[in-house]
Amino acid sequence: MLRAFQWDLARQVERPAWLLAQLPRYAAWGYDELYLHLEDAVEYPSLPGVARADAYPYSFLEKLTAAATRAGIRVVPIANLLGHTQYLIKTPVWRDLNELRAADGSPLARGQICPLHPHTPEVAAKLLHDLAPFCTAGKVHVGLDESFHLARCPRCRAEVAQIGLAAHFAGHVGRMHALAAGLGLRTGIWADMLAFIPEAIPLLPRDLIAYDWYYYPFARHPRVELFNFAECDLAPALRARGIEYWGCPMNGAFRHEPLPVFGERLGNARSWWQRGQRTGAAGFLMTSWEPSRLAAEMTTVIDAAAASLWLNPEADDATTLLAHGFARAAGLGAASARSAARAALQCDEHAFAGYARWEINDRWDACATPDGGAARFVRSTQFFGRLAGSPLPLAFAASVAWLRYLATRDAFVRSAAQGVGKLRRLLAAGAAPPRVTTGLDSLQDDAAEFAVGLPGARAAARAMWHGTRDPKVRGPNELMLAADAQRLRAWRAWLARCRRQPSHAWESSPVTGRWQLSFAVHNFAPALQKVVVEQQQPDGSWRMRHGRFTIEFRAAAARPHARLQQPFSTPIDDPDAPLRIAVRGLGQVAIGNIVLTDGVTSRRLKYPRRKIVLGRRAPRRGWPELDWERNADEHVLAFAAPASA
Repeated sequence: MLRAFQWDLARQVERPAWLLAQLPRYAAWGYDELYLHLEDAVEYPSLPGVARADAYPYSFLEKLTAAATRAGIRVVPIANLLGHTQYLIKTPVWRDLNELRAADGSPLARGQICPLHPHTPEVAAKLLHDLAPFCTAGKVHVGLDESFHLARCPRCRAEVAQIGLAAHFAGHVGRMHALAAGLGLRTGIWADMLAFIPEAIPLLPRDLIAYDWYYYPFARHPRVELFNFAECDLAPALRARGIEYWGCPMNGAFRHEPLPVFGERLGNARSWWQRGQRTGAAGFLMTSWEPSRLAAEMTTVIDAAAASLWLNPEADDATTLLAHGFARAAGLGAASARSAARAALQCDEHAFAGYARWEINDRWDACATPDGGAARFVRSTQFFGRLAGSPLPLAFAASVAWLRYLATRDAFVRSAAQGVGKLRRLLAAGAAPPRVTTGLDSLQDDAAEFAVGLPGARAAARAMWHGTRDPKVRGPNELMLAADAQRLRAWRAWLARCRRQPSHAWESSPVTGRWQLSFAVHNFAPALQKVVVEQQQPDGSWRMRHGRFTIEFRAAAARPHARLQQPFSTPIDDPDAPLRIAVRGLGQVAIGNIVLTDGVTSRRLKYPRRKIVLGRRAPRRGWPELDWERNADEHVLAFAAPASA
């Protein structure tokens, strides 16, 4: 099997010198090929205006490819040419390529390119022409993954009605294949669309390369999230068609994770390595996606650890694999590397993972729940505090310091929301002013203590970013920290106003609303769901108050049946306007323990049931119809008479 690694330059702008320095190391670890996910991260001479402001110059691709060649590594550029083509659509001159159209026929601002647009072959040809000099592996990857807007425009709908979706998709693959072949290149595509349209496989070019991806550990076959994690084995059909098969794990973090979940990433790599051997796969590609919120050195550790699958096949446990990774990537001795590996695996138990955890990055008032929930985050704060005293590589130490801040923030925000409820109960009970003042003093002291940790968090965020990236640029973690500081100022101002006017405690705050709707989301059949809360407006329409995907990006959630439960909370200004809970996307969830409270008075359902099941079972096959603007199912809440909280 060929062994390859990927850099997501489209969403990680590392310093050129750092990237060049990694190439001999990857070659020493046994990697044969480098895949470059680019989008608008590089200048294209034939497509002026596509490159973003901080893009690499075209000349850097020449330099990078030359350095890779000297190291014995061949390069495969990735040029997305169906899904994930916002980088083209954002350019005014190419906006009309969009598959998605407004009612008047004009192209929307976001979407994906239309495979039948008359200018799509022109743009694709220019892009491939510009990348061809860097295809030193003799192939180009054209993406095509997650193209869920397929056949939305009138032109494409008409073709699908005539020849079917499979032939429509295969036709686009064939045209991209012909363009690449004209440049003397083989064509690669991600294989996920073939799980949804398997009928397309017999229609595809025979010398295609299919890169099958799935990012969780698995025992036999990879699974399909949208199909409630049903197993999917594309290898036999691809082999029968003469299409080369690759397996693709992932090395790093999902979306907002600041540290990989090490055990699961290594488990995923091992699963694919073993599957590749069973199926006779042509290659193994360690992918990397959206790593801008973590230190790039930490994903490099995963790549170095995965190399033990072929360099040290006797090493089959996560601690040993990871110790090899720290030894190779961070230059640690055997004892220190093993200590770092054990510490990294312990961090998995406190991972900052999943949308339920990430929403605090955008708003603090969605964390208030009747039971508070601060205790587990206090335990995480204590864990990372202890770990901070250990001798760790610089990037790992900075990541630990940042995770300590995140856990501290979780505990602080939830405790502050609980404090608002206590303050309101004191006022409702007619407590003496000194007791109210004491409550405010406690909340202000907590805020002051939290503020003391901001400079250290800022230093950690900068250390994670500056190790491999432009120090003149503020990374997403530092920008998020600036937003937290602004929310903290608003919270302290709210407390100051309560001191001057105690009745202000009944108003919305940065940590909780006038009222708060809370419930538990039971994700018993994981797929691709989004839970939303809507409130009816005076004109009868429904407006979304808050929405959240159920995806947790953990191995425990990557199975057809799960016991996952997360709190859901959103502020409500008017408790008397009708409310409803809805689910969008694919799959079912159950809702339980619904309560609407202002901290003093609580309203529960008039006809309580243990759980309310929303949605329909996720499909097991076929084309998924995803519409994030339309409810798949909904339940209007009918509350009983108010009761004391």
